[in-house]
Amino acid sequence: MRPWAEHIAVAFKAACRDELEAPKSGNVHFFAPGHRMTARDFVRSADAAAAPLAQPQAGVGARIAAAVEATFAAVGANTNLGIILLCAPLAAAADPPPSDLRTALSHVLANLDIEDASLAFCAIMRASPAGLGRADRHDVSEPATVTLRQAMAEAANRDRIAHQYASDFEDVFALGVPSLKTTVEREGHPHWATLTVYLRFLSAFPDSHVVRKHGIAVAEETRRIAASFHERMQSLYRPEDLLGDLLAWDAALKERGINPGTSADLTVATLFAHRLQNILPPPSNSG
Repeated sequence: MRPWAEHIAVAFKAACRDELEAPKSGNVHFFAPGHRMTARDFVRSADAAAAPLAQPQAGVGARIAAAVEATFAAVGANTNLGIILLCAPLAAAADPPPSDLRTALSHVLANLDIEDASLAFCAIMRASPAGLGRADRHDVSEPATVTLRQAMAEAANRDRIAHQYASDFEDVFALGVPSLKTTVEREGHPHWATLTVYLRFLSAFPDSHVVRKHGIAVAEETRRIAASFHERMQSLYRPEDLLGDLLAWDAALKERGINPGTSADLTVATLFAHRLQNILPPPSNSG
C-alpha cells in the first residue's frame, strides 16, 4: 500500500474507534454490546475493511466489494455495510490528495459507473442487511443497468445512506462535520463530540434502518427522544451527567431490538471526513 493510502486506512480505523467510544443509545459501543454484537466485532471489522477501502486507484465499487469480503473473512457477519458504503467514496476522493475533499467527492460520485453498481449490488447481497426488502426498479438482487449514483438516487427517499450518494453527502458536510467541529471546541473529551453528532443525525430525521425494521412510528418516536437528549447535551456544563440516562435509553432500545444504525454509519462517515480534511496537505484542508 502506498504511504498516502496508509494514511487513509489509519484515518478510517481511527474514525471507527472514535465512534465506538461514544455511548450511542441503541447502537453498539464500548459501554455496552447489543443486537448480538460487541464493540470488539466492530474493531475487527474496521481493521479488516481499512486496507480494501484505501486501495490505491481502486473504483468505489471495487472498494465496497473488497471491504465487505474482508469483513466477512474477519467476523463472519455484516457489521459495517453502511459504513463501507459511505466511506468508500470518501476514501476514493482522498486519493490522490485533493485540493478540497468535498469537491473531489462530488467528482467521484458524478463519475460512478455501471461496474461500480454491479460490484456494490453484489456486496450488498453478500452482506444481506436486515430489512433490505425489494425495489421496483434497480433492485440489488438483479443485474445493474444504471450507474451506482443513479441506483442510489432511486432509493434516496427511503434510505439516508443512498441519499448521500444523490446529494454529494449533504448530511455529512452540512450537519455532521459542522456539529463535530463546534462540539470538539466546546467539550473536553472527543467521545462527547461524537455522541453529539450521532444525536444530531438521529434527531434530524427518522433513522432509515429503524424505519425498515420497525416502521415510521417507532422511528419517529426514537427521533423525538434523540432530539430531547441532543437539546440537553447543548445545555449541560458536564455532559457526563447525562450518561446514566443515555445508558438507560440504550438498554430500553436494545431490549426492543431498535438499532439506529444509519445514524451511527453517518457518524463514522463524519468522523472519517473530518480526519481526512485534517490530514490533507495545505491548502487542501479548507473543507
